[in-house]
Amino acid sequence: MTEPLHPVLAACDKDRLAVLGETPLVAETPEELLDDETTPVSRFFIRNNGLLPDPALDPEAWTLTVDGEVETVLRLSLADLRQRFPVRTFRMVLECGGNGRSFLSPRAEGNPWTHGGVGCAEWTGVSLRDVLQAAGLTPAAAHTAHYGADPDKTGDSTIPSLSRGMPVEKALEAHTLLAFAMNGEPLPFLHGGPLRLVVPGWPGSLSQKWLTRIWIRDREHDGPGMTGLSYRVPTQPLAPGQDIGGIPLRILESMPVRSIISSPGPETSHPAGTRNLSVRGAAWAGDDEVNAVDVTLDGGVTWTPAVLTTPLNRYDWTRWRADLAVPADGAYTVHARATDSQGRAQPFVPSNWNPNGYGCNVMHGVPIRVGSAP
Repeated sequence: MTEPLHPVLAACDKDRLAVLGETPLVAETPEELLDDETTPVSRFFIRNNGLLPDPALDPEAWTLTVDGEVETVLRLSLADLRQRFPVRTFRMVLECGGNGRSFLSPRAEGNPWTHGGVGCAEWTGVSLRDVLQAAGLTPAAAHTAHYGADPDKTGDSTIPSLSRGMPVEKALEAHTLLAFAMNGEPLPFLHGGPLRLVVPGWPGSLSQKWLTRIWIRDREHDGPGMTGLSYRVPTQPLAPGQDIGGIPLRILESMPVRSIISSPGPETSHPAGTRNLSVRGAAWAGDDEVNAVDVTLDGGVTWTPAVLTTPLNRYDWTRWRADLAVPADGAYTVHARATDSQGRAQPFVPSNWNPNGYGCNVMHGVPIRVGSAP
């Protein structure tokens, strides 16, 4: 029997997402549902950091403030953004920084993501770069700080649920958007509508939902989600479970290369005598490009190169397909390995254990069977 959807997911027409956390609401997408070139809103993962804010009564009047190390403080409504700046649409991956966390051992802190904390939607909005150029950055401008309307998970509206930021250089990329539409429709409330940031290639926590303020700072931001172990990884390898005391940390920026298999789904059965298996999926690589995807049925003894599609734009994911020769009936696990433009490839076994489980890009493996079970 199919379990009933979480009430919030049902109200938002979500399709079989797996709820990982209730307060705040967190839900991932089964990999086999990520089989579209453009991820439908119904299948897009959810990562909240606080409680849901009150919905905007008049979305066009929603106001964003840009202040701090700027020559002119801007207070722009959503209508102002549409009218004053060029509107752009890019298809881009958004991925949680903890995607893959559940594959680390011993278990790391945080929501137990498998491979489904990711989606690739068409985002429409204006480039943050254009808005910052209109405000005029001072020579001291070094880092952004992002604020949203969602209250802390305790319900205290005076405490930001999350406030992260990025170096100004990333903010000035044309693909970093102030987004107000998703897949050609007004940005859904559950995904940050009416206005959110989309910072492609970097952890999704930077892509602030329900965006109300961008503060330009003369130093690295120190808001909630920017200090301690939050979104930081060690600068040297740790033994699994090792105490991190005294080891330098760096902020997680570009996400690592990753691939998923979207077909076949897990535990699928294929008729006896099947000797060719069609496999397809998606791959992405943070700020870098996907150079190759290879697929194996025998644990990496032999690899079959996949055929890659051409992304629509930078930060789009790369769809791929491959035909695998099946030597005999039996049980198999299909693994996909992506390699990025720097030559970095996914591992079978994670080698980057860290206390909060960020950046685990272990290969996706899908068990299948050819012929009936003995």
